[in-house]
Amino acid sequence: MYNSCRNRHCPTCQSLEQHKWLERRRGTILPTPYFHLVFTLPSELRPVVAMNRERMFSLMFEAASKTVLILSRDPKRLGGTPALTMVLHTWARDLAFHPHVHAIVSAGALSPEGAWVASRKGFLFPVKVMARLFRRLLREAMLTAIDNGVLKMAAKDDAPMRKALFETRWHVYAKAPFGGAEQVFSYLGRYTHRVGISNARILDMDESGVTFATKDGRTCRLTGVEFLRRLLLHVLPRGFHKIRHYGLCSSHHVAVDTIGKVRAMLQSAGQGGTPEPSPPVAEAAEELKSPETWAECLLALTGVDVRRCPRCEHGRMLPAPLDVVNGHNRRDSS
Repeated sequence: MYNSCRNRHCPTCQSLEQHKWLERRRGTILPTPYFHLVFTLPSELRPVVAMNRERMFSLMFEAASKTVLILSRDPKRLGGTPALTMVLHTWARDLAFHPHVHAIVSAGALSPEGAWVASRKGFLFPVKVMARLFRRLLREAMLTAIDNGVLKMAAKDDAPMRKALFETRWHVYAKAPFGGAEQVFSYLGRYTHRVGISNARILDMDESGVTFATKDGRTCRLTGVEFLRRLLLHVLPRGFHKIRHYGLCSSHHVAVDTIGKVRAMLQSAGQGGTPEPSPPVAEAAEELKSPETWAECLLALTGVDVRRCPRCEHGRMLPAPLDVVNGHNRRDSS
């Protein structure tokens, strides 16, 4: 919205930032399918996460990224480094606290010899293997943090936490792979700049409470105080980065343009006889090419042209120094 607050937790103000972010990330998308993984935690660990939000969120990122990178670099699997972007989510559809990490992983990896090793069609890694490795890595990190006095928890949460770390079966979900770069762009935008609820989901609000849509046509009604309490559960720590990049998307590889070299190699392979992934990156990038200024972006996203004169609706608004505008105002008033 024009004149918006631009807070990253606002349910209304993220469209322009989402558009800008996609433009910055466009150069990191490879012409290959992508997989969507979701790393979740047992419900018994949620009180611990709630009491140690910043530390636990970082440990979740660390364990989930190591899981993907360790399996990718295994010579028996891909034997290389993939492109990996992760996004933290903390909510369920009813605004309950449900921390989990979404991962977008390239369907292949760059080997140490500089060759691209593609994954099997429609398959990356076994989900049970990923879940066990994720549990082990996060368990080791949490126990070390507890020994060092970094993590705090209520005494009543200790036994459930240890049961979840050692006995409970964890789950990592692997969703259908993406078909190409265009779908990756579309998906990234929905997940990177989304908050717990949007205004469109709020169906009714009065003195007794708030009713909002959840999933599959169902609704949830909460008192005003409970609605605000749940909404504030998802306000991230100040300065915390909810989007992180690893592997070929890390800052080191971005600095040396590894992604550009891999893209050229994959496109060359497509021209040499290997079927090229569809759609090509160049085609998807052209479709999503954005205007240069924020006003042009706002026009493309909302249809509102803030440069048009609000009176005649034909003329163009031109920038002018503030003293000139004030001078006109003084003359008009006199």
